Amino acid sequence: MPKTKRIILPKGTKVPDHLGLIPDGNRRWARARGLYTLEGHRKGFERAIELSRAARSLGIHTVSLWGFSTENWNRSKREINYLMKLYEKLIDDYLNEAQKDGVRIIHLGRKDRIPKFLLKKIIFAEESTKENKKYIMNIAIDYGGQDDIIRATKEIIKSGTKPEKISKELFEKYLDTKGQPYPYLDLIVRSSGEQRTSGFLLWQSSYAETYWLDCHFPDFTPERLKEVLLDYNRRRRRFGGNDAMEHLSFRPEIVAKFEIDWWRLSKIPKGERLRDYAVKHLREQFGLSKQMALKAAKYMVNAFLEKENGKDWEKAKKELKKFYVLIKKELKLAFEPSIVASLETRLLKETEGKEDVAKAKMAEETAQELYAEVYRISLLQAAKLAHLRVMASVERNLAQKGLGEKHWDKAEDYLQRFYSALKERVA
Repeated sequence: MPKTKRIILPKGTKVPDHLGLIPDGNRRWARARGLYTLEGHRKGFERAIELSRAARSLGIHTVSLWGFSTENWNRSKREINYLMKLYEKLIDDYLNEAQKDGVRIIHLGRKDRIPKFLLKKIIFAEESTKENKKYIMNIAIDYGGQDDIIRATKEIIKSGTKPEKISKELFEKYLDTKGQPYPYLDLIVRSSGEQRTSGFLLWQSSYAETYWLDCHFPDFTPERLKEVLLDYNRRRRRFGGNDAMEHLSFRPEIVAKFEIDWWRLSKIPKGERLRDYAVKHLREQFGLSKQMALKAAKYMVNAFLEKENGKDWEKAKKELKKFYVLIKKELKLAFEPSIVASLETRLLKETEGKEDVAKAKMAEETAQELYAEVYRISLLQAAKLAHLRVMASVERNLAQKGLGEKHWDKAEDYLQRFYSALKERVA
């Protein structure tokens, strides 16, 4: 069993209360390595225990692991028998650890089709840990979301409950997650590049965030879990409500023009004129008062001039941090200024002098992280923004090299598309 690597999240990171894992790709992982498919299941089983440990260490209360679906009975007898023995071993290996860490083990799914040897272990684990309150580990074996709802419906009918008495709260009392403090999933992670939930905790996932991993489950390390949780932390969870960023009421074509104007003056080492253009840009983009925009522009221009002249990146980062502290306070955004300043400085370095999109690929990844952090969106949602911003920077570099006015026009076009995409995404 691999040792769990300790991972540390930045202070203030919001982690899910309930994490769901759909461990896909065990067999593909094995076949890609010339191994028996059963070896992939063994590695996936080890990874599941390692990840559940890591989740607890990060303060995640409930982890739900989908081990075997109601449709998996269609697999070969040999594979099914192997999996059932693996789950028996999982309980044997995990039970002492669960007791020590205060983990309650709960089985989700049908019990009538599970082999007797495994069912006996499941019942023993549930009974042995039922008083544990610190964490919950849901193990879904012979589970299907539709089946969960159908079984709950049957039990309600058997109870003789009148139709007018049926409510959401009552229905939840008959689901497999009944009585749990966090029955609703906050985040579902599925591996192996599959992008569907296949009915996993169908009722309980109504507002779950999803994350699709490109790697197979045995390669889903605690370090990758950290990346997933940072992405989750950036997301704005609306739950059907309205969380519009009213201050982002800018006009994309105007804010793009203002930014281009002061980009074109960026070679001026000092002077109020450059700051004046930056003030116009910031007032339009963030809706700042003139006084606040003047203050913010000072920090922004100082950082930008460091990029153009001295290239003292640490000094630029300090100026950007001051800028983002002001923006955060004024607009009540949730990002961490030091993280954003570091990302923006890295983006400035990575776009420095780049005149080819392929060479600026790393900058796109940095830009994704930057916009995800500032605007509380996922990396996937930030991908388009990042591409457009980096394309604008590449065109600016070509224009500054004296390769023609057309590159300034292209840079402005990319900026306008960037601000349009930003407004569409978060405003």
